Amino acid sequence: MIPLLNSDHLIDRRKFLNIGARGMGAMGLASLAQPGMLNAAGRGAMGEPHFKPKAKRVIYLFFSGGPSHIDMYDYKPAMRKIHGIELPDSIRNGQRITGMTSGQKSFPCVAPMFEFKQHGQSGGYFSEILPNVASIADEISLIRSVNTEAINHDPAITYINTGTQQLGHPRMGAWLNYGLGSPSDNLPGYIVMISKGRGGSQALYSRLWGSGFLPSKHQGVKFRSSGEPVLYLNNPPGITSGSRRAILDSINAINRAKFEETQDSEIQTRIAQYEMAFRMQASVPELTDLKTEPDHVFEQYGKDAKSPGKFAYNCILARRMLERGVPFVQLFHRGWDQHGNCPRDVRRQCEDVDQPAAALVRDLKQRGMLEDTIVICGGEFGRTIYSQGSLTKDNHGRDHHGRCFTMWMAGGGIRKGHVHGETDDFSYNIVRDPVHINDLNATVLQCLGIDHERFTYRYQGLDQRLTGVQGARVVNEILA
Repeated sequence: MIPLLNSDHLIDRRKFLNIGARGMGAMGLASLAQPGMLNAAGRGAMGEPHFKPKAKRVIYLFFSGGPSHIDMYDYKPAMRKIHGIELPDSIRNGQRITGMTSGQKSFPCVAPMFEFKQHGQSGGYFSEILPNVASIADEISLIRSVNTEAINHDPAITYINTGTQQLGHPRMGAWLNYGLGSPSDNLPGYIVMISKGRGGSQALYSRLWGSGFLPSKHQGVKFRSSGEPVLYLNNPPGITSGSRRAILDSINAINRAKFEETQDSEIQTRIAQYEMAFRMQASVPELTDLKTEPDHVFEQYGKDAKSPGKFAYNCILARRMLERGVPFVQLFHRGWDQHGNCPRDVRRQCEDVDQPAAALVRDLKQRGMLEDTIVICGGEFGRTIYSQGSLTKDNHGRDHHGRCFTMWMAGGGIRKGHVHGETDDFSYNIVRDPVHINDLNATVLQCLGIDHERFTYRYQGLDQRLTGVQGARVVNEILA
């Protein structure tokens, strides 16, 4: 009998894995020098979406601090009648509240200080301080029943962006960069920009666009609001592009040698980031040069459209990024934490974002991009119907409220001109069609062709998901 295996030619498991890893590593390193060599489509770890996607890009307008849904979207005529009354115990129902109002002896209700009207075929209510967003009512799904368990800023922002209040988990942009990859060779697949409004601002930490337990190459890249968009973008005096290329090649050679020795995937990440940085030296200046934009675009986005660091300016940049292949852009706009002077500060914040946000939707539609781009707009939670501090018209505040708040979405795969969910007359509890923040994220993934239950990464003994490990549902009612 001829033996099937000859022991003289066998190699042990360690040698086999080492040889295989070296071969794959060499292919990976070669692809870094020639992006797209292995995958011209820029695919990520999934290879292909689970099913045909309706969208391939995302712009996330994140209003950090907790926008007051009561003063912006979720109005009911009955609110006028309850102004000044004590919030009934049957409505509050023992809900945990923050330390800012836990010491109050009374919780008087404060109706919105702005006029509301119904707009669009859906008849959704919009505040007078959002005339431009109201004008695109027939393009968006207004979701009035979003909810979260978190009641303080950092846990809540972490939760809605990662699917858990625990630190160390990837953000939505990192998940998508990992799973789907990016068609852009010259710009990162996940970019973040920050603007500051005229209200109370909470801190934003760099981990809010981090990759968590995913490889670090999938983390977001923050573009600065002044000076160079990215640090060290320009060559220092005496250094030419050619000399920098030579320096980079030498560094990469050292890193490749170290990779051959250790097989550490983070070394590959380091090489990839160096190469991306080199390519960004050419791509970023062209991207951020708005001189090529015609005057009518600036007029469309409003008075701050030419002011670097402003929300309107960042909206134009975000659209330009999408045009150049960046699949996920997140704009953080700070200043929504109105614990006092709510009428004044909410109005100011809306003045800053109303026209640019609506213009972005219109601009994408005019360019034929909205049909495969998802626009998401909202914050980490809403605000309470009861007053924090004074009950007077001019300076009352509102505390954090996660049991119900409002977000809106538009674009690829999202139903147009639709209002989803309903709250009670105090806009305090959901009475119909609740949408947990993980349900919202599952729905975004669905539009991108991803089954959120199958989109996992093994970590700490669990198949981790963007939508958490305890289950979420796709909100089919808001899908086209």
